Amino acid sequence: MNDGVQILLVEDSTSDAEMTIDALKKNNLANNLLRVKDGAEALDFLFAEGDYKDRNMEDKPRLILLDLKMPKVNGIEVLERIKSDERTKAIPVVMLTSSKEDPDIKKCYDLGVNSYVIKPVEFDEFQKAISSLGLFWLIVNQASS
Repeated sequence: MNDGVQILLVEDSTSDAEMTIDALKKNNLANNLLRVKDGAEALDFLFAEGDYKDRNMEDKPRLILLDLKMPKVNGIEVLERIKSDERTKAIPVVMLTSSKEDPDIKKCYDLGVNSYVIKPVEFDEFQKAISSLGLFWLIVNQASS
């Protein structure tokens, strides 16, 4: 396991980001979490560009939690870039969104998303969903080296 970022949270909503981080903290899964506020910043981080140009790109997150609807670069565009690049395509990506639109779901799976999760509206359900995601992708799932 690397000492860098384990979870990259790409979320423009401060309240959704705080709820996600709180849920992960309850299961001790937020120690190496980085939150970025839009798709452009996520791509800069992942590909060691812009403010992250000095970052070692080999130090990849173990999981990306990606919002669908964001300013600058949306989640589908970020997903497309991640899954089309040999250096990042193996990183599990979970789309976290409020969109139940079939075209969004189909497009994300066509691009290679690992999971598509609709954010529950109720606080307790949201926390349970995030906790389950974190436990599965960081503890249960066997990642490739």
